[in-house]
Amino acid sequence: MTGGQIALTSTVENYPGIDEANGFELGQQMQRQAEKYGLEVALTEVTALGQREDGLHSVQTKDGVYTAKAVIYTGGADYNKLGVPGEADFTGNGVSYCATCDAAFFPGQVCAVVGGGDAALDEGLFVTRYASKVYVIHRRDELRASKILQERAFANAKIEFVWDTVVTAIEGMEAVERLSLENVKTHAASTLDVGAIFIFIGLSPNTSILDGLVKMDAGRHVYVNEWMETEVPGLYAAGDVRVNSARQVVTAAGDGATAAIRADHYITNAFSG
Repeated sequence: MTGGQIALTSTVENYPGIDEANGFELGQQMQRQAEKYGLEVALTEVTALGQREDGLHSVQTKDGVYTAKAVIYTGGADYNKLGVPGEADFTGNGVSYCATCDAAFFPGQVCAVVGGGDAALDEGLFVTRYASKVYVIHRRDELRASKILQERAFANAKIEFVWDTVVTAIEGMEAVERLSLENVKTHAASTLDVGAIFIFIGLSPNTSILDGLVKMDAGRHVYVNEWMETEVPGLYAAGDVRVNSARQVVTAAGDGATAAIRADHYITNAFSG
């Protein structure tokens, strides 16, 4: 789907000029607008990137090779995993990383959300539309989320916070039935009966395809300058994949615009004549 992380967000309230929008629809609108002015879309998987001796870029995909004068890499980021027993086994059967995608499958059930940031609370609030109760499990005793999301979560009668706690296992027969928990301060173990668990514990950039091509920080974010340029001529990185990204749709859009302007200048200067 078009839009990356924003396509998984139920409500976008901080995009300039738009009071409120559904994230999925916002992504579709962006694609339609770009197609109106000539964008061609190929739905495939990129397997490798490289620059040839003549300066052109080779973009290898599962459906063939594209040749480009410039490449803007906007691979986005994926949600981190808990890495506990049962997580992989029950993914798609009660373990989810997208509440807006899956919450409707658990009407009237007790659900859990893991995390303490904006994504956890935003998605947790969405889960309350369907669930009878939502436990928000956080390893600390305070949240990292924005003030407005905290206020909404604390005011929601369906939400109960489980502080200083981590999930140690996800259990069930054919689907999620319960969680094994541990208090990080007392080390006391407990269980929690739930029908689903939604996990939002941070993001990791999708930059493995750039291994060996560009410099990255310890978190595998790409180093760029103010024009989104990497050290490879004609290769740009924008959005969540770059260092010091604000991880907001408006800043990602700005990154993309900056990279596109610079790529246009690069093509004109490097390939004219």
